[in-house]
Amino acid sequence: MPDSEGHPAVDEIELGAVLSALADPLRRRVVRELTAAPVGTARTCSSFALPVSKATVTYHFRTLREAGLIRQVDRGNSRAATLRRTDIDRRFPGLLALIAAETEAVEAAGTAEAG
Repeated sequence: MPDSEGHPAVDEIELGAVLSALADPLRRRVVRELTAAPVGTARTCSSFALPVSKATVTYHFRTLREAGLIRQVDRGNSRAATLRRTDIDRRFPGLLALIAAETEAVEAAGTAEAG
């Protein structure tokens, strides 16, 4: 059963929910950025500068939280998100490595377009 904030326990994180959450390019971008950041990095939702309304940002982060990909904590008038790296690695070994590989591919494509 998810905790009071909507975070599922590790054994409740389901592959279908994770893949569904990652199917959206903006949510995958959030996870990619957190995957590339140092372990334990906490970022506010607004720091990702997603090109959508505040309500849509809230929806995307709720989806990531309820899928078990991130943990959110209140920070006054905002919330900070951290990647549940250890939990995801334990439930789905290699998944975050695939996302990191996508990061490298996105960066390489950007470099190729700029060149």
